[in-house]
Amino acid sequence: SFSQDKKYSKICALTTSLIVLILSVELLTSFKSNVESFQHVVVYKIDNSFLNFVVSFGLDGVSIYFFYLTALLIFLCIVFIINENKFKDYAVNLLLIELFLCIIFSVLDLMIFYIFFEAILVPMYLLIGIWGSRERKIRAVYLFFFYTLCSSLLFLISILYIYNKTGSLSLEYLMTVEFTFTEQLFLWSAFFLSFASKIPMFPFHIWLPEAHVEAPTVGSVLLAGILLKLGVYGLLRFNLTVFADASFYFSPLVYLMSCIGVVYASLAALRQTDLKRIIAYSSVAHMNLVTLGIFSFNSIGVEGAIVQSISHGFVSGGLFFLIGIVYNRYHTRYLYYYGGIVHYMPIYSATFLVFTLANIALPTTSSFVGEFLILSGIYKTNVVTGIIAALGVILSGAYSLWLYNKMTFGNLKVTFLSKFQDINFREFFIMFPLFIYIVILGIFPSYFTQNLHFVVNTL
Repeated sequence: SFSQDKKYSKICALTTSLIVLILSVELLTSFKSNVESFQHVVVYKIDNSFLNFVVSFGLDGVSIYFFYLTALLIFLCIVFIINENKFKDYAVNLLLIELFLCIIFSVLDLMIFYIFFEAILVPMYLLIGIWGSRERKIRAVYLFFFYTLCSSLLFLISILYIYNKTGSLSLEYLMTVEFTFTEQLFLWSAFFLSFASKIPMFPFHIWLPEAHVEAPTVGSVLLAGILLKLGVYGLLRFNLTVFADASFYFSPLVYLMSCIGVVYASLAALRQTDLKRIIAYSSVAHMNLVTLGIFSFNSIGVEGAIVQSISHGFVSGGLFFLIGIVYNRYHTRYLYYYGGIVHYMPIYSATFLVFTLANIALPTTSSFVGEFLILSGIYKTNVVTGIIAALGVILSGAYSLWLYNKMTFGNLKVTFLSKFQDINFREFFIMFPLFIYIVILGIFPSYFTQNLHFVVNTL
């Protein structure tokens, strides 16, 4: 029977993602902050006449948080889509994305990293292409695919070159290898191109607003919450550690790209009329700030970049959930139709305010910790860049408050909106953990950063 089948698939999907979440909490709580090497290491050996390879998985202070973020957001996404029509296919797709992401964040082998870094495109392609909301979704999917795939071809060639030179693709081994300066320049460029279009940095950001607007709500949450972090993770893991000299050499270029990205995306966000597009451009601005933190070359900036990445996962994930909630009610994301929501959705408005303030980086929210550390770090390295980046933070206040004001206050537009219903328990359940993390991270950042100090100093 159909209803029975649907019930079982719901229970199965929720249980699976909940188990992964509980296990990742266990990994996080048992993590030792004073250990230099990778922890929870698992090694798989396949040794027979047909296949012979060793692959190891492990977590350090950087990847443990991304790992946990993945588990949390996937669980919340499955709760969000629980009433969808094609729930089974949807959930399978989400769990596949979770599997790939967990492998990417924990694998210690460059080739496997690359394979899954590319493989993640397939379920995302299906997610936007099948469950996307409008006619332009195919174009958006092609842009997404084209940008990410084309930038990764050089990445693959450079991996083959590294293997040819060193005979190993183990991350722990590569950290000890000395490449010549010319080699570093070429390899750094190839790696950087691939990660910069994932982050996305200016001028590789064109696909992101398109993909966000066409993706379903959970697609946007995963895109902003975790997929953009793959680029950050890659830059931290490879560009900064393995090609350190080239990172110094190219830092002015990164500063230029990031500064343009921060200011341009913030100004672009002010001109949008689609709710999702506003948050999408806001994501571009925040992620370009993160790259500034990574290339500030001091532990303050790098820690700030990691904190801001995780915080951005909570904040922008929450904002996309909130937009999905009103979209499910009124089936429009056009800002013009909204106004006066506070009169009939007070709880929603309060929740939206908290996430808007977190997006601005108000003190006591997690984004404040991240942005403050990033700006302190980059100001130490380059004063002008620090000032321009701070301008982006001011602009983020402008577009966030403008959006909140337009949506929440003003006259009620009864001609467009007829179904007045505040958020229900399921939606509140989704928003609550994100809210808690934003506040805890904002008030007690030391709980969080203690695991980073050691790793960042070894980077």
